[in-house]
Amino acid sequence: MNLHLITPNTSFFAPEIPFYLLLGILAGLGGILFNRGVLASLGFYSRFGQISLSWRIGLAGLVTGFALVALPPVFRDNAGLRELLLAGDANWQMVALVFCIQFLLILFTYGSGAPAGLLVPTLALGAALGYLVGIWEHHWLGLSLATTYARVGMGAFFSGVARVPITAVIIVFEMTTDFNLVLPLMIVSVTAYLVAELFDAGSLYDKLLEFKGIHLAKQGTNQGPWLELKAADVMQRHVETLSSRMRLDEALQAFSQSSHRGFPVLADGKLVGILTQKDVANLSQRGLNGDRLVAEAMTPAPITTYSKDTLAHVLHLLNHYNLSSLPVVEGRRLVGIITRSDIIRTEAAYLNTQEDLAVPNSEPSQIIYCIRVPETGQGRLLVPLCNPKTADKLLQMAVAIARDRHYEIECLHVIVVPRHQPLTEAKVSMRVGQRLLLQAMRLGQAWDVPVHTQIRIAHNLSSAILQTIQDRHINMVLMGWKGGTTTPGRVFSRVVDTMIRQAACEVVLVKLNDQSHFERWLVPMAGGPNSQQAIALIPALTSLSKTPTVNLCQVFELEATKPDTTSLTKAANFLQQHLHGAVITTPVHATSVPDAVLEYAKHNQSDVIVLGASREGLLQQVVHGNIPATISRHSQQTVILVRAIST
Repeated sequence: MNLHLITPNTSFFAPEIPFYLLLGILAGLGGILFNRGVLASLGFYSRFGQISLSWRIGLAGLVTGFALVALPPVFRDNAGLRELLLAGDANWQMVALVFCIQFLLILFTYGSGAPAGLLVPTLALGAALGYLVGIWEHHWLGLSLATTYARVGMGAFFSGVARVPITAVIIVFEMTTDFNLVLPLMIVSVTAYLVAELFDAGSLYDKLLEFKGIHLAKQGTNQGPWLELKAADVMQRHVETLSSRMRLDEALQAFSQSSHRGFPVLADGKLVGILTQKDVANLSQRGLNGDRLVAEAMTPAPITTYSKDTLAHVLHLLNHYNLSSLPVVEGRRLVGIITRSDIIRTEAAYLNTQEDLAVPNSEPSQIIYCIRVPETGQGRLLVPLCNPKTADKLLQMAVAIARDRHYEIECLHVIVVPRHQPLTEAKVSMRVGQRLLLQAMRLGQAWDVPVHTQIRIAHNLSSAILQTIQDRHINMVLMGWKGGTTTPGRVFSRVVDTMIRQAACEVVLVKLNDQSHFERWLVPMAGGPNSQQAIALIPALTSLSKTPTVNLCQVFELEATKPDTTSLTKAANFLQQHLHGAVITTPVHATSVPDAVLEYAKHNQSDVIVLGASREGLLQQVVHGNIPATISRHSQQTVILVRAIST
């Protein structure tokens, strides 16, 4: 279109702005209709894929030819048609006919696959639409000619189709070289763009690529990890805390033994304050001595963040309030803490790509059934349920632990779907899972323990459990296992090994036998956090017994003439204060720890063996063996493995 060869007679007046806005609105709506028509035409021709391209083009040419024969002669001359619109020699009936016929023929021919573009057709349609609005404006105001609106309409319609308002302004200005058109072009192009995006977002060219199976991901600005990661991804889940009823002398001792500059303060499991080094430094000024309570010296109602807040929000709080650490809460329950060193570590890992901070490639598990009750506990115990035969015993243990620690119970049933099948398309039955979860809820109601339930579908059982641990801020996992595995490279089993190595909470694994009573308990002592955690669980677990007897044994080498029984004595003193049954300590001399424990359990007719789990790698297993795994594999008793929280 050589518009610069046509003598321009354009103008722009303020009273015309409503007409230009109307033109922009009509162009935006027309652009939506045009885009959908093009895609519909492509879809129509795609149904006849067996017909060759030449035949499809021939069909489009045949229909176009018949239409032009039936129309006035002006439709057979594209150059004359353009002059008709831009020179102002047409009436509104002719222009309306031009717009409708051109609109339909363009859609019909483009879908056939004929080599043609859409730029010139959209400009022609825009000129016709603008001409119609210009005729209306000239009839009411008489300020500008319809040809001015025809030129402006070209940019408006192209903007509504391609969603590029600035480009539309530049194209028409380059074609006309008329500065009087710049302002009305800006008005109509932006209006058409906004209207089109409001009702049907996306350019025609993007939609054409998607129709061909090409999806272009939109790339935003690189924000680093600040908007990608949440507080739950960075926080430390194992938090050193102080009790509000603790004496300040004990709190000062905690500061001297730790590198932290502040400790969250809890009361009945809820976050009530924070005690910082600044608070400690001001004790004398406030007249507080070491006999006073932490509650009197702490900063109440501290600044906190939620686990789903972005890292950018966390960083803002740390900087704005000049904090060294920030507690992460869920309601009033403390679930973690973030320090400045955690922020630095995260940024360093992101820059050096030392850690995988992206979303895992595997499809995350999805919740398909969920029941929540009021969250009144001081922690949360996760119980994965799958076997109806062992569910009752596991739930009894879970209730005993939850009552002792004032925890809530989170019951999980996972339905595993084959990896080749998308989770959103999987058809599964929840009958077994709902029956197990209903059993758990009834037991929780009977013992006044809050029980949450959920059913997930996943490609991998371990991933689903780990995801639940993270999402629900689990403090402990209690789950059953068979007691052995034949899988090469595995110590216990695929799922159990994963829990022991990766779960960010305490892990308790139970291998149940056929016995229905737990009276005689055997706890082999080996030192370390896992054994200590096993001892800490005994008071809760023995509540399932009527008259429990706990045997503490420690295996020493045959050559040890004076064995160190300090750990035995310490554990016995603890249990005697918290048990209503007998506690017996026995040092044992033997060359093999597993054989000695198994023989002792058989001789004393033990019902349950409680062990600390091992994190050793496969090479260490081969060289030294895994004592808990060996005992659990050869024992006929119920075996409970305990792994303390990772620190």
